[in-house]
Amino acid sequence: MGSAMRLVILGGGGHGAVVAEGAQLAGWILEGFYDDDAAAVLFGGVRRLGAIGDFAARGDEMREAIVGVGLLEARRRVIEKAGARARWANVIHPRAIVSERAEIGDGAFVGPGAIVNPRARVAMHAIINSGAIVEHDCAIGVNAHVAPGAVLCGGVRVGDGTLIGAGARVIPGVTIGAGCVVGAGSVVVRDLGDGATVMGNPARGKRAARAVA
Repeated sequence: MGSAMRLVILGGGGHGAVVAEGAQLAGWILEGFYDDDAAAVLFGGVRRLGAIGDFAARGDEMREAIVGVGLLEARRRVIEKAGARARWANVIHPRAIVSERAEIGDGAFVGPGAIVNPRARVAMHAIINSGAIVEHDCAIGVNAHVAPGAVLCGGVRVGDGTLIGAGARVIPGVTIGAGCVVGAGSVVVRDLGDGATVMGNPARGKRAARAVA
């Protein structure tokens, strides 16, 4: 963290409010937030500083910042708008349990009740959301999202830009490629290539699931 412990949030929706509250509880001073919706409100006392594009245009990319948008494609666009000079901070909610032997990348968020165990690696801009569990030796890719209540067992690999849906389960040692979507409540028992969309128990692609039905 920067010595002044000052932070701006890029995005003013629901996920932004969770990130902002976690940041405050962790000791950050919130300078405000950027959002393209002029009517956006995080919560009382946190002022809107302008649209997302204003962040870099005004030179504010030298402030420490974190993306407060939950949808992965929208997050990617916000990161691009922020510019190459942006100084990304990670936010770890004080009610999360994160091993000292885990690695949390810049711009990542670990939510309340989440657990990240030893030798896990969470890359830049990833979200480990409320109550999610990332077990030992997992590797979470850039801008991936492990949604609330999801459980990744030991040694799981999750590619860049992949969504592990709420309450999903991934058995030990499975590799999930980049740009995948694992549906809420699914159980992943085998490796998935890039771009796969699966659901169910065991998790199957949409087309296979319709054929069975």
